[in-house]
Amino acid sequence: MTSPFFLVFLFSCLLTQNVDANPNYIEALFKSLPFFQGQRSGYLPTDQQLSWRDSSGLSDGSLANVDLTGGYYDAGDNVKFNFPMAFTTTMLSWSTLEYGAQMGPHFQNVSRVNIRWATDYLLKCATATPGKLYVGVGDPNADHKCWERPEGMDTLRTVYSVSSSNPGSDVAAETAAALAAASMVFREVDSEYSLLLLATAKNMMEFAIKYRGNYSDSLSSSVCPFYCSYSGYKDELMWGAAWLLKATDELSYENFIKSLGGGDRTDIFNWDNKYAGAYLLLSQRALVNNDSNFEQYKKEAEFRLQDPPKLSLFIYPLHSRNSVIVNPDTLISLSKQQVDYILGENPIKMSYMVGFGSSFPMRIHHRASSLPSQVLLSKPFNCTEGFQFYHTQNPNPNILTGAIVGGPDKNDEYPDKRDNYIHSEPATYINAPFVGPLAYFASRGSA
Repeated sequence: MTSPFFLVFLFSCLLTQNVDANPNYIEALFKSLPFFQGQRSGYLPTDQQLSWRDSSGLSDGSLANVDLTGGYYDAGDNVKFNFPMAFTTTMLSWSTLEYGAQMGPHFQNVSRVNIRWATDYLLKCATATPGKLYVGVGDPNADHKCWERPEGMDTLRTVYSVSSSNPGSDVAAETAAALAAASMVFREVDSEYSLLLLATAKNMMEFAIKYRGNYSDSLSSSVCPFYCSYSGYKDELMWGAAWLLKATDELSYENFIKSLGGGDRTDIFNWDNKYAGAYLLLSQRALVNNDSNFEQYKKEAEFRLQDPPKLSLFIYPLHSRNSVIVNPDTLISLSKQQVDYILGENPIKMSYMVGFGSSFPMRIHHRASSLPSQVLLSKPFNCTEGFQFYHTQNPNPNILTGAIVGGPDKNDEYPDKRDNYIHSEPATYINAPFVGPLAYFASRGSA
């Protein structure tokens, strides 16, 4: 799977000053949000912008006698993995909460639509069967042997779940984080929906705490090696509780976070490891509320931010430490450099956002984008027939506007090849953290 740009978002959460900006940030923001329409599963609405996509996965959940239609396909395949989808939802919500004012009414509304497409599905997964959380639809091993559009897929839509006997604290707590964060997004515009999200988030957090275990231990090859829980579940417990504390101010979540203590690997933030994000969230509470209970998390977050990455944030681990205190101007400059890099200010002058700029990836590893639109076909291609489009050197016939791919190799070069999924595959959890920084820089005007 592709490497995300999460530290751009983490740094940008601390931005409060003006910065020279390029008007192209507005265009990039405008193009970043429709990407999620290309990832939609379920019944598509009449206002669907990407007309080359159509309804799909309409029987999802039927093998378990439940309705699990909707949600997002995670990347370039036709599987719904809830672990990264819930994280995508959390990050979209965080972007909207942090930068909603900078986005303006139009972008806020589009962002809420994207969030709700995920939360409606996550609510189904959390409430369809008492004592069970559905965590994915589609057999990834079978799906990855095929190259077919989601509208015409004929692979088995296996349903996966966790329960008291097959626990999944990580995916349950991430679901809680997603629903809690989204509840704040909808609080002022749809209070009834917001309350439903929050109540379900609380139930999911209780489930995660009560039945401890990694979901990848319970589900094995159904989620590994695709989205194994490498970091364990403690980081999600802290992350989920931090979001519920932010959403509710309830003391029980504060006490629970304290009971967890600190975490290792706070130098990484991605769909699997949430420590850095949780620390930043708690440090914001320490700063804004002058809450000394979370001073240790504030200090850890500051300590990590003293050493910005020396390489492009396409590679997200932090590197060797030093004692230099990084001031806000430095963080702003670093964030801007990395956003600019993604948008084309790099050695090969290529934008890594599809559809943005004069040069961008044309052969992305994405089934729906690479295969002819369903409306042009007399019948869908079956599992193997679609590989003729996988192997062709022709550009993808459908532009997945706004998709951000995995990025360059270690030499700052980009192999624009469909079969090189490490570099050419987009994913929802890459785009979601990028929306906020784009809104920030777009709102700062032009140089």
